Amino acid sequence: MGLFSRAPQGPVEVVPRAARAPWSLWGDSFGRLATRALQLILVVIVVAGLVFAMTQLTLVIIPVILALILASAFAPAMGWLRRKGVPSIVATILALLAIVVVLGGVVTLIVNAVRNQFGELRDQAVAGFDQVVDWVSTLPFAPTEEQITEFRDTVIDFVTSAQFGSGALAGVSAAANFLTGLVLMIVVLFFFLKDGPRIWEFLLRPFEGQSYARAQRIGDKTVGTLGGYVRGTATVAAVDAIGIGLALAILQVPLALPLAVLVFLLAFIPLVGATLAGALATLVALVANDLVTALIVLGAVILVNQLEGNFLQPVVMGRSLKLHALVILIALTVGTVLGGIVGAVLSVPIAAVAWGIIQVWDGPDTPARMFRQKRPEVA
Repeated sequence: MGLFSRAPQGPVEVVPRAARAPWSLWGDSFGRLATRALQLILVVIVVAGLVFAMTQLTLVIIPVILALILASAFAPAMGWLRRKGVPSIVATILALLAIVVVLGGVVTLIVNAVRNQFGELRDQAVAGFDQVVDWVSTLPFAPTEEQITEFRDTVIDFVTSAQFGSGALAGVSAAANFLTGLVLMIVVLFFFLKDGPRIWEFLLRPFEGQSYARAQRIGDKTVGTLGGYVRGTATVAAVDAIGIGLALAILQVPLALPLAVLVFLLAFIPLVGATLAGALATLVALVANDLVTALIVLGAVILVNQLEGNFLQPVVMGRSLKLHALVILIALTVGTVLGGIVGAVLSVPIAAVAWGIIQVWDGPDTPARMFRQKRPEVA
């Protein structure tokens, strides 16, 4: 037998295509492609069903998510109190009292500022509006007095129409839903603060071994990410509000305190919140004061935003929010479409939690296999 000689073989049996098992068609390349396509379709159907269920149960889901975020933000304080021997019920009451005192104080300051300065702002706004009308009337394409009168009559007719009344009733219904959600959030927040670790441990009872360790990592990562995001965003928002509020107060722009609070709240909407707050502050300065003051306010807003984006936010938010700007933009758009303003506020922390879970899926510092880095990033 030579080195390359072959042993004698019998005749090769060819199985007719019609005699093959039906499931064997899934073993070739097209079968594997079809299998992946079916899996993708099933995943899309499940995700669509979850999103639909969430949109139908927003009155329950949104308060629970907000309570989870607030509980995560207070988790370090609650842990410190428990380590000092403070009973859970006492620590919970102290945390809730702190929240109520802070929110109540802010609301009181806003109401007093609006009540004291609303008359002045109204008079200045009327004068500013008259100036704008006089300026528009000098333009070559300015509307005539008949057109202005017709527009005014249209607005009056709409305000006195049944459509406006139905919109007011819808606003009353929305206010009732808001109060219901607020009460539910407070109740859920109380139990999250008081029994959060016990609730999570109860939910982990079905898991064992590696699954239990993975669920523990997911829980710790979720609480850490949400808490870090809220505390970091609140720090950045406070710096923005103080900087812009001081500029408004120095320039004697009416409603400086309410505008500063609005800057703080809108800062929780990434990318666009600071821009909207700055535009509103500039508009109020333009209407209530003059063009020079508005330009100074605009410069102060740009300066504060640049300091925040280039220095403060990378330091404060670097550990809690490791998302690309494109991911933030997409998450913000999807959240706004699905949930409006609340969806815009919640979309980015939810996306950060999802990415954090992927990063600890196979270990404390081991991402899920399909998301592991395959080669060094190109600068």
